[in-house]
Amino acid sequence: MSTYWQAALKTHWGIEADLTRLDGEYDLNFLAETEGQAYVLKVMRPGCEAEFVALQCGAFGHISASAPDVPVPNIVNTPSGENYIEVSDEAGDRRLVWLLEKCEGRVYAETLPKTLALVAEVGAKLGAMDLALADFTHPALARDFKWNLMQAGWIRDALDAITQPARRALLGEILAEYEALLPVLTALPQVAIHNDLNDYNILVSGSLTAAPHVTGLIDLGDMCASPRICDLAIACAYLVLDQDAPEQALAAAVAGYHEAYPLTGDELDLLWPLVRMRLAVSVVNSTLMAKETPDDPYVVISQAPAWAFLEREVEDAGLLRARLRAACGLAVVEAAPRVMAWIESERGNFAPLFGRDLSDAPMGSLSVENSASPINPFDLPLEEAAVVGTEYDIEGGIWLGYYNEPRLIYTASFFRRGPWKASNRRTVHIAVDGFAAAQTKIYAPLAGRVHVVEYRPAHLDYGGVVILEHATPAGDKFYTLYGHLNPELCERLSVGDIVPKGALLAHLGDKTQSGGWAPHVHFQLALTTDGMGGDWPGVADPDEMYLWGAVCPNPAALLNLPDEKTGYVTRDKEVVQAERHARFARNLKLSYAEPVMLLRGWKHHLFDEWGRPYLDAYNNVPHVGHAHPRIQAVAADQLKRMNSNTRYLHPAQVAFAEKITQKMPEGLDVCYFVNSGSEANELALRLARAATGGRDMITPDHGYHGNTTGAIDISAYKFNAKGGVGQPDWVQLVDVADDYRGRYRRDDPERAEKYAAQVNEAVERIQAKGGKLAGFIAETFPSVGGQIIPPKGYLPAVYEHIRAAGGVCIADEVQTGLGRLGAYYFGFEEQGALPDIVVLGKPIGNGHPIGAVVTTRAISEAFAQGPEYFSTFGGSTLSCRIGTEVLDIVDDEGLAENACVMGNRLLDGLRRLQGKHAVIGDVRGYGLFIGVDLVSDLVARTPATDVADYVKNRMREHRILLGCEGPFDNILKIRPPLTIDEEGVDMILAVLAEVLTEVDALSA
Repeated sequence: MSTYWQAALKTHWGIEADLTRLDGEYDLNFLAETEGQAYVLKVMRPGCEAEFVALQCGAFGHISASAPDVPVPNIVNTPSGENYIEVSDEAGDRRLVWLLEKCEGRVYAETLPKTLALVAEVGAKLGAMDLALADFTHPALARDFKWNLMQAGWIRDALDAITQPARRALLGEILAEYEALLPVLTALPQVAIHNDLNDYNILVSGSLTAAPHVTGLIDLGDMCASPRICDLAIACAYLVLDQDAPEQALAAAVAGYHEAYPLTGDELDLLWPLVRMRLAVSVVNSTLMAKETPDDPYVVISQAPAWAFLEREVEDAGLLRARLRAACGLAVVEAAPRVMAWIESERGNFAPLFGRDLSDAPMGSLSVENSASPINPFDLPLEEAAVVGTEYDIEGGIWLGYYNEPRLIYTASFFRRGPWKASNRRTVHIAVDGFAAAQTKIYAPLAGRVHVVEYRPAHLDYGGVVILEHATPAGDKFYTLYGHLNPELCERLSVGDIVPKGALLAHLGDKTQSGGWAPHVHFQLALTTDGMGGDWPGVADPDEMYLWGAVCPNPAALLNLPDEKTGYVTRDKEVVQAERHARFARNLKLSYAEPVMLLRGWKHHLFDEWGRPYLDAYNNVPHVGHAHPRIQAVAADQLKRMNSNTRYLHPAQVAFAEKITQKMPEGLDVCYFVNSGSEANELALRLARAATGGRDMITPDHGYHGNTTGAIDISAYKFNAKGGVGQPDWVQLVDVADDYRGRYRRDDPERAEKYAAQVNEAVERIQAKGGKLAGFIAETFPSVGGQIIPPKGYLPAVYEHIRAAGGVCIADEVQTGLGRLGAYYFGFEEQGALPDIVVLGKPIGNGHPIGAVVTTRAISEAFAQGPEYFSTFGGSTLSCRIGTEVLDIVDDEGLAENACVMGNRLLDGLRRLQGKHAVIGDVRGYGLFIGVDLVSDLVARTPATDVADYVKNRMREHRILLGCEGPFDNILKIRPPLTIDEEGVDMILAVLAEVLTEVDALSA
């Protein structure tokens, strides 16, 4: 068949091409590929009317002329200028044939990732196309066929084909809702629409370095005259499939469409029922067609995801209407602008909520930025909830809590919006709080009818709560909620009761009556309760404030206060970033394409300015976890006393030194305390030179030992970088002992000694230029070099060669020490090596600036022959107490053991992913020091730098922080705090699997 139509293409268009059959429900479609161009040859079914093809050709031409930015295929005319021609097929039947240029890209159904930005772009392109078609007319647009959503009622007579009773009942409900809105739909203008922008009629291009974008809207075979909202509904029916948050995807598509071709609120209210009706038509049709043609996969291509979507629990239809309106910047209900105008007109005339003027009431902030509550942002126990905000308490007075304020105090499971601690959570307060003594009287600001009154005693719930329904003089309804009240109100009030303006409404509950909270009233305004009933959220997801800020605006006017007083203004990340750029050097870089602003931390999680949680799988500095209470307590306690230096005796200094040396091999028993790993490595150089009389150093390539002058001189990662100072003449480089990508690999049993032998060559180079060896320094397991685990026996062999040449051996354990490796407290233990000098850095202070150098008595005595050594803040009493506490916590909480268990769990999971994704070349590590080497070719081991960058940034978008390292920046570096648990490990693995699947799709 292809050969026949290949000849027809050459005969009638003069194009020689290879043809490949494409899917199609009724017609023959072929991909025609030439040397530099691709086309789609369309061979219509026998008996197809010319008017039908003329309709499509005319529409494509009209769109291209009216909206050139809409990516539709161009019609390729025959040499004689015809859009289409009639050709006899092999059976002698006459067929209409036409040719289009092929749009680039893959079908949306096979595109990953399906980001909200892409969904919004699809909506925008469809809106632009519908706008272009708004003045397009053609007689063939009036069609009577099953895919016309205006005629979808045909499925009523076919519901018996659905054999499962529950599914049949579900479709009956969808159909009834559709039939109820049909009169409104029929009254809308009937215009030309695409009518089938499903996920196989949208083409998308994208790559690891370019975000996915729409490159084609194809196939006008189902176009007809219908209300434009039907076109949007049909597209949305497919855009929401397989989306974890379909409501957000729907809102994104609608917002994109609205930006291109503004919608009305009435149209938007029809969208959700039409989306469901389109999917109902799809599953009924595919069921019928499957019975007729059981071997044709096209007819059931989207049935499974359609059923999965129709049967899943989704947002209430009333709330969804508000969401779509808010996404378009429209009033959530038609009455909303009138209600807000009336409230504004009455500002200053409402009865006082507390029976007194609140103009002078101070504001107190419980925000992520300004408050340290709660101690643990994932658990607010009753005793802590009962004192939240009490730092602002005024004897006999009232203070107010902000509207639109992101807070971390909402820790109960019902505030979380996903399976992980780092999933989205509701943090933004959408009410105003009034804090006062328990049993303080609360009055009705305006007359209302009791809509809800109940007692919700659950931990962190409302306690006693009442919702009043109000009406403006024009009859527009709105609502106010009062929470955390004494539940005695349930005995006084009943649903339907009228509460006059200024009447006593309730009393503030104490901590036993208010859901466990400190006494206060949660005062909230809502312009609609549609979809919420009496169970209002008092806190919103920061990414959904476009909705909740519109449904529940600032109630300041009802308190006779200006909005500016009660409205919290969250620190603007972009402003902070601009200020940073203005105040700091250009080479002080930020992580990630979209930087994060982090204000709080707890264990292995961090929180941004809006309270969004992130799993920290990158930062090894908070060794025992962010914001550890014991470190907080020790620091606060010592700062109450004194903070001095090592010129004075203090037991904390000796205690810290004893704790460190207890962990060291025998003979490493002299300590020096400094402020950083950089300073520690500088000191290690001085010790080596004092002990040997030499100056020259040997170090592996691409190492990193700090940012001071001396440390940079031995850090090839820095001195060989772009703009670096170059290799000093007293530094000799040897290969990193990388047995995956290096010159000696795992199939070589002598690789450890071969790498180590390079040290002898370096010694010879030193001697040849008349220098003298001081020593060898290396990160025991090179981290910046790519999370490298040297082959067993490497380091002992290196040390043997160095000592034979008169040098000393320095182990930089900043990255690997103190239990991070799980089974080994230090990296040199895994190697079975004994260094002369050990350098410790940032993790030993858990973020407090501490470094330490531990060496032998002999080396320290040689160093003591020189000038006095002193560091003003190295070994301060505060630093020593913090350092000791960090080491004690590692022991007391079994964090090295946890690193071993969690590290093995993570490594096992990563190796399972390696078996599924060819982009993973190597997985290596010990404990929680892990590297994932990404490659574009498994055999050549070509570094996949773009992949690593993509993965790093996509993981960040999924709320997981990790980094990239190695000479080619292709190694995923995973070094979480040692507190990470099973959930954290499992989240890394689950999200990485999803992201690597995207990589596979983008790389295909």
